[in-house]
Amino acid sequence: MTKRSVAWLLLLASAVLEAVWATALGNSDGFTHLLPTLVFAVTATLSMTGLGLAIRSIPLGTAYAVWVGIGAALTVGWAMATGVEPFSLLKVLFIAGIVGCAAGLKSLPAVATSPADRSDRSDTKVPA
Repeated sequence: MTKRSVAWLLLLASAVLEAVWATALGNSDGFTHLLPTLVFAVTATLSMTGLGLAIRSIPLGTAYAVWVGIGAALTVGWAMATGVEPFSLLKVLFIAGIVGCAAGLKSLPAVATSPADRSDRSDTKVPA
């Protein structure tokens, strides 16, 4: 498995954790319930850490868009599945659009992502 593939798997796991912490945040009732508050704190930390590690190999804008998009889609999907939000075919259609856009971003070719990688390009000119 390549470094880039691992980064994408880490990003996906972090997006899943985003949905967990967002749901726990709602269930914490303003941090007044201990268990959801603890779940929020742990999963938010893990989710942000995973995002931070993923951007070592995935451009920040792409990683953030995928992380937010997948996390939001899973959060809304879970809310509809559990009856917290009403089910709507339009919501499902728009969520599918978000997931499709995230898949599109994943399918784009890899480019240099770190300052060190960018400095190795032959078209980079450094002012004298």
